[in-house]
Amino acid sequence: MNVKTSAKVKTQVKTLGDAASEAIEKYFRKTVEHEAEVLKDKDAEELHQMRVGLRRLRSAVTGFDPVLDLPKQASEGKIGKVGRILGTLRDLDVMLESLQNRYYPNLPAHEQKVLDKALLNLLKQRHQALKGVRAILDHKTYESLKQSIEDWLEKPQYRAIEHLPIAEVLPDLLLPQVSEFFLHPAWLLGTEYEDGKVKVADDLNAEAVEEKLAAEGTILHDLRKQAKRVRYLMNLFGEFYGESYEVYVEDVKAVQECLGDIQDSEVLGEFLTDFVDRDLKKELPKLADILAKNRYAAWQKWQFLQRRYLNSEIRKGLRSVLIHPVVKDPAKVDSPQ
Repeated sequence: MNVKTSAKVKTQVKTLGDAASEAIEKYFRKTVEHEAEVLKDKDAEELHQMRVGLRRLRSAVTGFDPVLDLPKQASEGKIGKVGRILGTLRDLDVMLESLQNRYYPNLPAHEQKVLDKALLNLLKQRHQALKGVRAILDHKTYESLKQSIEDWLEKPQYRAIEHLPIAEVLPDLLLPQVSEFFLHPAWLLGTEYEDGKVKVADDLNAEAVEEKLAAEGTILHDLRKQAKRVRYLMNLFGEFYGESYEVYVEDVKAVQECLGDIQDSEVLGEFLTDFVDRDLKKELPKLADILAKNRYAAWQKWQFLQRRYLNSEIRKGLRSVLIHPVVKDPAKVDSPQ
């Protein structure tokens, strides 16, 4: 069975198999189109876009796993390995950009001097990370990954459920990931039980938030990763749902972004603490204060979303949306280009 051309797939997605091959082709092409520019290392945005392509490709492979029969060389794990190596370089780019453009201009001269040395250290780390990226993109494992996906797209192999209409099985694809999102223990961080109900603590000051993040911050980072998986998976199927679905997608994106702000600030603070090898508040008091204020602001955004998604009616609403696709029989509907 030959994969349909992109034009045909866009106008008429008939089956689960069609949807799977469309998603894999879309994100695979997005990934490889940035490869040459990433190797040149002239524009950090190229690296970001390639990394996003790999993440979404990985999400498609994971989300469509029940129907896919992919070669081992194109497994989710192989894609993830390449993504993590690119991610190391991307994380350094984000730190460099934040320090140079967001924080540096707002610091007193003596803190800027300390930051100058930290930036040089980051640039050395980036040089090594770039070597790692170039090495993996030139490695036979990555070449094998690309070739195996190309071969699969030429002649896709599926499991028996490939012919099921996509609209009929969308809830079965989406609900497992959304359930993991809902059941994540991070939703209970900073809550208490009162009269048999979960209540979000609204009396935590900045210092209390810092203590809680220091003790349990990793659990929020894990929820952020799950939010990312859910968002990328939901993005694949927007055409089958209405406006309510898009509202929930934006919610998941907001969770990902505010938890990302907390994580980025924590990572930056840890790097600087290791670099100065002493209490950050003493060595870089102004910067430490700015980082703490940013974390607290992000925490307050998180609490708004936390209250929303601890509400059983909100969770019930998303489940209801997922089990009722707007397009009941896409085999008979031509979507506009």
